[in-house]
Parts: sequence; structure tokens; C-alpha cells
Amino acid sequence: MDPTSTNPKYVEKPKAVALARKVSEEVLESFRTALKIAELYKLSSVKEAEALFEIGFEGGYVEPGASGALTRGKIDVLPTGRNFYAVDPTSIPTKAAWEIGVKTTKMMLEKILKEHGKYPESIGQILWSIDAYKADGEQLAEILYLIGAKPVWDSSGRVVGVELIPLEELGRPRIDVVVRISGIVRDTLPNYIHLIDEAVEKAVIADEPVDMNYVKKHYLDNIEKLAKLGMGFEEARELAKARVWAEPPGAYGAGVNLAVFASAWKNDEDLAKTWIHWSSYAYTKRFYGKRAPDAMVLQLRHVEAVSRHHISDEHDLTNCCCYFAYQGGFHTAVKSVSGKEPLNLWIDTRNVYKAEIRSVKEELLRISYSKLLNPAWIEEMKRHGYRGAYEFMKKLQNLYGWHATTRFVPDEVWNQLAKKYVIELKNWFVENNKFALEEVARRFLEMYRRGLWKAPEELIKQVENVYMEIQALLEGEVSGEAQMGEIWIYTSEDVKSWSENVKDVEKAMALAKSDKGGGSGSK
Repeated sequence: MDPTSTNPKYVEKPKAVALARKVSEEVLESFRTALKIAELYKLSSVKEAEALFEIGFEGGYVEPGASGALTRGKIDVLPTGRNFYAVDPTSIPTKAAWEIGVKTTKMMLEKILKEHGKYPESIGQILWSIDAYKADGEQLAEILYLIGAKPVWDSSGRVVGVELIPLEELGRPRIDVVVRISGIVRDTLPNYIHLIDEAVEKAVIADEPVDMNYVKKHYLDNIEKLAKLGMGFEEARELAKARVWAEPPGAYGAGVNLAVFASAWKNDEDLAKTWIHWSSYAYTKRFYGKRAPDAMVLQLRHVEAVSRHHISDEHDLTNCCCYFAYQGGFHTAVKSVSGKEPLNLWIDTRNVYKAEIRSVKEELLRISYSKLLNPAWIEEMKRHGYRGAYEFMKKLQNLYGWHATTRFVPDEVWNQLAKKYVIELKNWFVENNKFALEEVARRFLEMYRRGLWKAPEELIKQVENVYMEIQALLEGEVSGEAQMGEIWIYTSEDVKSWSENVKDVEKAMALAKSDKGGGSGSK
């Protein structure tokens, strides 16, 4: 008897054969792709040498080729050794990136709903150019989907505009955004600004109730407040709907890292003023870097979470001071203006099939234990001598920057870090890079004296002793003025030009806190 006629566990023979063929073909196709990649890798080494020596040095023609992240399936970047171009901005976000953006948006809103019990009215976004150059615009897609808009692609895959998703289909309110872009996005991806601006424009004129359209709700509220400053209607309208902000044209950065490293701040509000001062330039289709701290501060009042996408393990939160300057600075600005602590989220899409939403606090703890306190990682860094010491110093500096702006690193972690890097590694630092040890020890003492770290008294005495030892070593090697013994703390109150520069920011913050709206007017 045919067992398939009585046992449902058996698959009918024709179906089994068809299934086996399908699986076999998929496996073979995977092998074919792997072999193709291996061949292209082998060709890359030849192409690179050829392009550099035989063509490049002779001023010859190097054929063009695509760039991007091979880890995200972009095998068209191979072979390397070509004169690579970045992206076609008009193709961003791609349809694949749109799917990822929708997925991460839903995950993020689910997390916020779980923690706050309601949808946020506004989410801050730190948007860097890596989103276009390595992720095809997945964070841009997330921003559009938060607003409740989606890209419109033509038959060639180019994005020709955006359209609103009906509320019935969206199934939630339209979430407002405050987008802090980098200078590179401003200079190389103007389409990002235009697409976000178009989505906001359509949202604010939609015939919808404001309790289902927070973009419109904040726009109507802000236009009224800005108009009371004596602005003309058109200017007030444009600034009330501006959602993309950056530093002034020609400048780069968020300033907070410079303030932290120079010890040029006394409290959270000083860092907040620094971030707003650097970030309060509006970018829309009409305005290209218009100074408008009043409009920005009004928007910061509504922000309930700050987020950024992380697409690669090439970097982590402590690799660069810009991470805490942008996102940590955003956090302290929102907290200073609104009086409420925003959620600070890390959207992890290193594996697009397993995206995760973590808090920045969780991510900082992960980095602290997987790298900074990991004996294996420490030993590998020590092999690099002077450069390894610099890497230790840089990561600890940046972790301190995150803590200065968010207070996310527990005392126990700082205790372990101080014991490891100041006490246990003292002799190694002295032998390889005593200047790095001076910086590390000084930051620990600064943190303690600011009240940011509650450390055991015995540990503080040990750190102070090491700091005095390293000063003695350096006194004979450093000429001129050096910040050796004292930790000088100063702010805009101590420097006249700084004080003049942030007056409009201070006034905008004061009026926003009093909920009177407005400020000193746009310049």
C-alpha cells in the first residue's frame, strides 16, 4: 500500500520531487553566487594594483564602479580597484530600504508605546550621510513613514516625490519629526531635505483632526507663536513647518564635543545652548540655512524620543566624538527645553533580517563590557603601543561625553574602568603613551569633581596619585602653558564673544520654557 494514502506525514511523491528540485536549485544558486563573489574578490587584488600603478600614476582612465556595503548584499561593488561613485540620490530610498524603514518604525513605536503607554507626538532623528551611501535611505524611509508619507517611484525606480498614506491605512496618528542632519547630508543629499519638506508640507494642509496629525498640530501652534514675534506670515509659515536642521552653511559638527573636551560647560543647560546654537539653522526648499533658534526650540518641546540608525560594526558609539555631540547633545537640549527626559534609541540594522531597537544606555553598557572591559580586546589594543593607548583614551573620552550629556553610564562601570585604565595599566601607559594617561586620569577626576561619578574615596585617592605621578613625568617634557594641575571650567559667561553669540538661544529657551512661545526673532 502507498503510505502517502494513509499517513499525512508523507508528502505526495510529485510534490516531494518538486520541492527537492526547488531546494537543490536554491542551494546551487547560492554556490554559484559564492563562487562569483570569490572570483570577483580575486580579480579585485589585480584591479587595484593595475588601477594604482599602471593607470593611476600615469594619469590614465580608471573605469567607474559602484560603492556601498558588501555586507548588505551589494555585490556590484566588486571588483574593487575602480573609480567608485557613491549613489544616485534620485533612487533613494530604494524599495528595499523602504521596507526596512517601515519595519523599524513599527518596532520603535511599539517600544515607545510599551514604555509610555501612548504614541509620541514627535521623535528626534540624527540623520547622517551613511544612510544614503551604505543603507540606501532606510532612515529617510523611517522618517517619511513616521510622518505617514511614502515615496513615489517612477518606472525606472527614481523617487519623484512623496504622497500621504491615508490615516485608515496608516492605523495611527502622523508622528512629527525634528531631523538634525549632518553637514555632509546638507551638502551632498539635498533630495533628503526636499523629500522631508514635501512630506511635512502635505501633512500640515491635510484635512485631518490634529489629534491624528501631530505634524499639523505643532505647525498650527508654532505658526501662531512665531507670528506673535512680529514675523511676516510667509516667514512664520515656512519656519513653523521646517523640520530639517543643521549647522550653518560651510560649517560642520554640533559643537558639544568641543565644549566637553575643553571643559567649557558648567551644567546641562550650557551643553544644550551649545547644541541649539550650532543646530538651529533651518533647511527647507525655500530656506538654505536660515538662523531660527525660536522655531527650533518650539519644536524641541514636543520631542519624546531621540534616535539614530546603526548599520555597521565598523564603528560603535565610542569611536567618534560626533556620536555623543549630535545624539547626546540632542538629548540634553530636549531635556533642558521640555524638562522631560526623552527616550534615547539606537536602531540596529546591522542585520536587516534581525533589526533591533535598543536604548543608548543598553548600547553603551554593551560596548563597555564587550570592548573596554574585555581582557581579550584590551590585550589586542596593547599590541599597538602608542596608537593602542590613543585608542583607549579616545574611547574613554567619548564615553565620558555620552555620560556628560545623558548620565547613562553607571558608577560601577566607571569604577571598573578607572581601576583598569588608571591603576592596572598605569605602567604600560607610561611606557607607551604617557600623554594618553594624563588625559584619561584627568577626565576621571573632572567627572568626580563635577558630581557625575560617585566613586569610593580610596579609588579617587589612587587616581589622584597617578595623576600627580604623570604630571611629574611630563613637567620636564612639556614646555609652555599646559593644563596640568587644575581642571579649568568655563562657559559663555566667561567669554564675551560666546555670550553674545548665544543670546538669541537663551531668550528662545527662556520663552519656550515659560510657554509664551517665540524669542528674539530669526536673523
